Amino acid sequence: MPEPTKKEENEVAAPAPPPEEPNKEKEAGTAPAKEWSLGEPPAGGEEQDKQNANSQMSTLFVEKPQTGTVKVGENITFIAKVKAEDLLRKPTIKWFKGKWMDLASKAGKHLQLKETFERQTRIYTFEMQIIKAKENYAGNYRCEVTYKDKFDSCSFDLEVHESTGTTPNIDIRSAFKRSGEGQEDAGELDFSGLLKRREVKQQEEEPEVDVWELLKNANPNEYEKIAFQYGITDLRGMLKRLKRMRRVEKKSAAFAKILDPAYQVDKGGRVRFVVELADPKLEVKWYKNGQEIRPSTKYIFEHKGCQRIMFINNCSLTDDSEYYVTAGDEKCSTELFVREPPIMVTKQLEDMNAYCGERVELECEVSEDDANVKWFKNGEEIFPGPKSRYKIRVEGKKHILIIEGATKADSAEYSVMTTGGQSSAKLSVDLRPLKILTPLTDQTVKLGKEICLKCEISENISGKWTKNGLPVQESDRLKVVHKGKVHKLVIANALIEDEGDYVFTPDAYNVTLPAKVHVIDPPKIILDGLDADNTVTVVAGNKLRLEIPVSGEPPPKCIWSRADKAIMEGSGRIRAESYPDSSTLVIDVAERDDSGVYHINLKNEAGEAHASIKIKVVDIPDPPVAPNVTEVGDDWCIMNWEPPAYDGGSPILGYFIERKKKQSSRWMRLNFDLCKETTFEPKKMIEGVAYEVRIFAVNAVGISKPSMPSKPFVPLAVTSPPTLLAVDSVTDTTVTMKWRPPDQIGAAGLDGYVLEYCFEGSTSAKQSDENGEAAFDLPAEDWIVANTDLIDKTKFTITGLPTDAKIFVRVKAVNAAGASEPKYYSQPILVKEIIEPPKIRIPRHLKQTYIRRVGEAVNLVIPFQGKPRPELTWKKDGEEIDKNQINIRNSETDTIIFIRKAERSHSGKYDLQVKVEKFVESASVDIQVVDRPGPPQSVKIEDVWGENVALTWTPPKDDGNAAITGYTIQKADKKSMEWFTVIEHYHRTNATITELVIGNEYYFRVFAENMCGLSEEATMTKESAVIAKDGKIYKNPVYEDFDFTEAPMFTQPLVNTYAIAGYNATLNCSVRGNPKPKITWMKNKVAIVDDPRYRMFSNQGVCTLEIRKPSPYDGGTYCCKAVNDLGTVEIECKLEVKVIYQGVNTPGQPVFLEGQQQVGYPSAGSSCKVCLQT
Repeated sequence: MPEPTKKEENEVAAPAPPPEEPNKEKEAGTAPAKEWSLGEPPAGGEEQDKQNANSQMSTLFVEKPQTGTVKVGENITFIAKVKAEDLLRKPTIKWFKGKWMDLASKAGKHLQLKETFERQTRIYTFEMQIIKAKENYAGNYRCEVTYKDKFDSCSFDLEVHESTGTTPNIDIRSAFKRSGEGQEDAGELDFSGLLKRREVKQQEEEPEVDVWELLKNANPNEYEKIAFQYGITDLRGMLKRLKRMRRVEKKSAAFAKILDPAYQVDKGGRVRFVVELADPKLEVKWYKNGQEIRPSTKYIFEHKGCQRIMFINNCSLTDDSEYYVTAGDEKCSTELFVREPPIMVTKQLEDMNAYCGERVELECEVSEDDANVKWFKNGEEIFPGPKSRYKIRVEGKKHILIIEGATKADSAEYSVMTTGGQSSAKLSVDLRPLKILTPLTDQTVKLGKEICLKCEISENISGKWTKNGLPVQESDRLKVVHKGKVHKLVIANALIEDEGDYVFTPDAYNVTLPAKVHVIDPPKIILDGLDADNTVTVVAGNKLRLEIPVSGEPPPKCIWSRADKAIMEGSGRIRAESYPDSSTLVIDVAERDDSGVYHINLKNEAGEAHASIKIKVVDIPDPPVAPNVTEVGDDWCIMNWEPPAYDGGSPILGYFIERKKKQSSRWMRLNFDLCKETTFEPKKMIEGVAYEVRIFAVNAVGISKPSMPSKPFVPLAVTSPPTLLAVDSVTDTTVTMKWRPPDQIGAAGLDGYVLEYCFEGSTSAKQSDENGEAAFDLPAEDWIVANTDLIDKTKFTITGLPTDAKIFVRVKAVNAAGASEPKYYSQPILVKEIIEPPKIRIPRHLKQTYIRRVGEAVNLVIPFQGKPRPELTWKKDGEEIDKNQINIRNSETDTIIFIRKAERSHSGKYDLQVKVEKFVESASVDIQVVDRPGPPQSVKIEDVWGENVALTWTPPKDDGNAAITGYTIQKADKKSMEWFTVIEHYHRTNATITELVIGNEYYFRVFAENMCGLSEEATMTKESAVIAKDGKIYKNPVYEDFDFTEAPMFTQPLVNTYAIAGYNATLNCSVRGNPKPKITWMKNKVAIVDDPRYRMFSNQGVCTLEIRKPSPYDGGTYCCKAVNDLGTVEIECKLEVKVIYQGVNTPGQPVFLEGQQQVGYPSAGSSCKVCLQT
């Protein structure tokens, strides 16, 4: 039925009948009926059931607002509490009046909303306070709280009573008003007037015309506020009528008097419509719902002057409609309301008793056929519908309420209400005695089989299945079957989790049917995470934790064994651990001997299972033997080695080679890519430096220990050939050769020379290169070694040669690396002596006077030429030389004059004469031996004036056999007699000394100087020079001491640093302060004291902390603290130690062989776990 629309009583022309008694109040102990105010209709049955379901499903409210009663003018507060333990933010709460009016926008003078939060109890408290209540505030209210997907609501009522007097009775017949305005639902009953008790009072206190006037004069945005204040429910209908009334209010030219806004008549009665025309000649037409009305026995028209009257006889409900009359182009309209006579209850309802599940029919009769009747349960109206359990059947005057499948919840007081009366009866629904025809039985089922629990009871009622106290949820595998009195629980493909205690509980009965289900399963060993051959690889020294998933019900007993020896559970190095769903083999520190086949056996009451797992322990290989260096070059060598005896259980992938200098302890890696071969050629070595090399073997596990170092070797290269090979002299039996050392000798040095010759007849020579030198293709056996032992000198005489023979000569330089390429003499040499005239070659520095100091050595080498060996004669100043004072040594090519300690008497002219047979050559050398001069002969003070003194002196008698180059003058105060140089390198024999201190008395002395230096002694003045004072007083300036003290301050801070594991790291900062601050280093706020891994330096304010070969555990926060008497300052930084991976695994990390990665980390879906731990 459509929602009824309220008709205002002031629109009805006919008077309302006298009021009758309202519905009797509810008896004590029953829930109070809801009172509807503000015109909202009661909610439909479906909406009410949905709201109740939501309230039951959610538990946000801790305390709900309760129904309350208040007198007019008093205050009342409704409180709702929400627990916030599981809420991350404040929930949202709304207060409603009726169904749609949100009270948040009405807060003000008469309505206040508050909210508080208690932190200790974590409870939100929401309050709605109504101040100075009025009667129209009465009605149904609703509180809603929401938080994300959670929702909770609660309805409550407010009753407002007069402070004095009682509430007048309500005319139940007048409450039944027709709805609709000429629409299809015209004539439907509106019960809202019966449920809104407070409107009657409101209509008596405040005439409806006032509300109309308010709506006419109000702003449209104030309509809702006026409706709430004056209890208007059909605001939309009133606004439509108001709009229509406003159209009528304008003056009409055709009508002097229009129709009233509304007329009211009882069913079967007669109604009179009257209009008065301004012009009686106008034609008048009457319309009902837009259709013209023709005169008939029902509709009678009369004309009285300007009045036009229409009578409607025998009014029925179909006459309840809109009417209008037209005169010319204008019209006026009205509404007719037809009221039915009250419907009486002729047959009362009767109390009934029924059993659960039965069909219940409550029957009554009324005074008219097909009358409109309302059914109530405990005062709440019943709305039948497709989803409702309640059905209403009407058979003429008989009305029947049908309840299908009654339950105990249907026990209540049911009432029927008509426009003229009501009747009520009590319905009591009880349970029938329940009998268990077939109880549930315990079952033992194998895994994967079907489980069927079946029972039969005496009543055809539903029930609930629970497992271990929890409700059973249906699924594709689990089905709940209910056919009549038989209940089944069917589980397809039984699983382990299906085991438990099952209970069936019939609805509405305190009876339970229990049964136990036991699921058994033969044991299984799951090896999905292992290789096809069930091999597990572990690195020696690591911890193996091999977890094998097992299944079986009941849980099987697991036994590990190796070589028929059981592995016990306990705390041994190799032990077994058992868990409900797995069995674990643990090897704390894996060793090579732990490799082998391990067996796992499972057993339970359903069967046995066996499996074998191969464990392979791999390790780093043994170190190779010491390598051999087979060949050495200038900066390279060739080395080879043998593979290690044990490869660690994994193939050798390659080798790393390192070298170091013999005197060093630092090894250097030579290859960063693995060397696959067992030979290697190190390069870029320093020639002449001794080196050692060693080898590391590498497999998939890691790097072996280093081999023993090789024997020391030195990279060396032969020298270049000797240069400038020439014939020095030839005799009848000897040839003397000379040469120059090689241009490039190298680090191996030069051990000596080998001179070889061969006779011209023993080979053939061919001229070759552009320099005119001959290249000789000679067998090695044709060359004769002239010197059996290596010679250091670059000259050698070949003896025992036949006269007039011709020989070829070559020379080689020899060092530790071998002999160089030979240097050949360009032509054959004739063995025959040749006379060479003498010639003296005076060195350039001897062509001038040769000057030496007394005591120095004189060593003059004068080369000469001549063959055969010439005769030499020395003379000094034309006289023979005294060989006791001067030593003369002669050789075949030069002569030497040697004086160990030269004296001034050795000065003079030396003559040399060289004679070869009749040929003579002469030369001269001047030698001058000089010494330091003597002191000046006398020093005199010529004059003294002011701060100046004039001195004169005479040159020394002995000039030291060299010219005087200058003089040095010194002064001395008579008091201290400390000498200070005044003038140096002064050339004259007189000088003026200035800037002397007034009042002092001075002595002066003079040194003579020549090319050998100052004279050993000085000549001093006999008299002193006094500098007279002139009355001036000298005051020493006063200086204040400067304060150098300063609190410590870092001028260069520490910076965050990355270090490489195994390489020393340093942290540096600079600090300033006076007195010198005390420096303390800390790591992670702990002072570093006497730790050999750290060295601390402080030099000129620069503080250094050296960390020797850090490891990852040395990373952290380091702090430098400086303290002196004036303060303390700290600075810190972070150090991170990185480990470089170069084919070697970082300590502490799992190591996996190629192709075995799934052993450490199983693939997705695998159930086997192997954990490798250090």
